[in-house]
Amino acid sequence: MTVKNQHLFITSLIILWYSSNIGVLLLNKFLLSNYGFRFPIFLTMCHMTACAVLSYVSIVFLKLVPFQAIKSRSQLLRIASLSVVFCASVVGGNVSLRFLPVSFNQAVGATTPFFTALFSYFMTLKREAWITYAALVPVVAGVVIASGGEPSFHLYGFIMCISATAARAFKSVLQGILLSSEGEKLNSMNLLLYMSPIAVLVLLPATLIMEPDVLDVTLSLGVKHKFMWLLLLANSVMAYAANLTNFLVTKHTSALTLQVLGNAKGAVAVVISILLFRNPVTFIGIAGYSMTVMGVAAYGETKRRYK
Repeated sequence: MTVKNQHLFITSLIILWYSSNIGVLLLNKFLLSNYGFRFPIFLTMCHMTACAVLSYVSIVFLKLVPFQAIKSRSQLLRIASLSVVFCASVVGGNVSLRFLPVSFNQAVGATTPFFTALFSYFMTLKREAWITYAALVPVVAGVVIASGGEPSFHLYGFIMCISATAARAFKSVLQGILLSSEGEKLNSMNLLLYMSPIAVLVLLPATLIMEPDVLDVTLSLGVKHKFMWLLLLANSVMAYAANLTNFLVTKHTSALTLQVLGNAKGAVAVVISILLFRNPVTFIGIAGYSMTVMGVAAYGETKRRYK
């Protein structure tokens, strides 16, 4: 592949990564908040079902990613544990979107490095340089400021969003502990291949118990809105595409590029969501979110320098 073609390939990957990530976030918000589809657990189950089916097709048939087999029952149990935490993080994030605007959801989600550092400190006793921890102060301070300046603040939505963010960080630390041996390490796509079906098995009874009227309401919405099923299908496929493109962008770019792109992606999602959903924003809210993003960028840079 020539340099020009390689640049074109990476640019295309980044555009697809941004489109699928921001697309699934905005569609989640539209379905859960603006469309009358109030079933975040069922929506997460749709995402996991699509991830299970499409992971199998892309790995086993299309061979986009090399297949990695599970080598022991204990490894399967560890993957199942990760899957439960993964479910909690995705469901929590989807529940929060019912009550919070995307802009504030992204501001809270940007605190993931804070929780990752916290769990790493207590679970692995891994210590960072003091300046790395100092960079986390604006990350937290920014969210506190953004919360105070958020016109659409909702306490339950905020608690669910913080919980989802903490669960996402907990899963990444737990993954490092549980799948630490070289023989048992799985790349993110193979991990998704095994976690998704387990997630569906966990979410199915949870949906039936906690969202018992989901089928009736979904069917009536499907009759009322002819694009309902198409939206659900597109949303679920996008959830898988977001994981696949994230894996490919990680593989074909550097850690620093990924970090910068990740920070910019959150800001792009915020701007698009404000333009689409017209949710009110304040100067204090924007200032708080900006502080959090700058803190995340500083944290990533200090981690890289003092590794």
